Amino acid sequence: MATPDVLIYTRTAGFRHDSIPAGAAALGELAEAMGFAAEATEDPAAFTAERLGRCAAVVFLSTTGTVLTPSGRAAFESYVRGGGGFLAIHAAANAEPDWPFYGDLLGTRFDGHPEIQPGVVCVDAHDHPGTAPLPGRWEWTDEWYNFTSNPRGPGIRVLARADESTYRGGTLGPDHPLVWCRDGDGGRVLFTALGHEEAAYRDEMFRAHLAGALRWVTGGGSPPPRRSPER
Repeated sequence: MATPDVLIYTRTAGFRHDSIPAGAAALGELAEAMGFAAEATEDPAAFTAERLGRCAAVVFLSTTGTVLTPSGRAAFESYVRGGGGFLAIHAAANAEPDWPFYGDLLGTRFDGHPEIQPGVVCVDAHDHPGTAPLPGRWEWTDEWYNFTSNPRGPGIRVLARADESTYRGGTLGPDHPLVWCRDGDGGRVLFTALGHEEAAYRDEMFRAHLAGALRWVTGGGSPPPRRSPER
């Protein structure tokens, strides 16, 4: 039996982030460090039941617009409902805009952003691998995404929020989720709104965030060593 791998999908049908190559390379390195093979692709033909059946996780890395075919959508939905892991990063919130399943999977959709600027990420869950490496208040520079609605609700656990008082242009108020997950009906799903800039994928803290997220969606439940809540 082939070793389970991580499929990193980078297709765009809308805005394309310059950081995608750096992000794909970083995710490949992180996956291989966990013992997985990794494949980055923009080919929607990769989304078949046979191909996804070999995946420990699927990653959508800043995908935008309609990036799956009808048959690919069916294969991906079956994969997730069957227990497959899914990590969605940054502009993946702006993918598949007319597919209700995908919107329900993430819990909300992209609704614009202010200019890139520094701000603070408030980490609420230090017992989750995706956020365990982060300080309680993490100073970070990014493209701070707004969403059409707050994703917080049944089945969704918010792991980190934006402190809108530390930057300009937030629209969700004091409860502005940035990183959240769901684990219940189907596979493990985690979304992080962070990751706009190429430099992020060389940053030790951000890479630790991605590594923990990838570890969790592939089935690893133990968090990495925790950093101090404050830095």
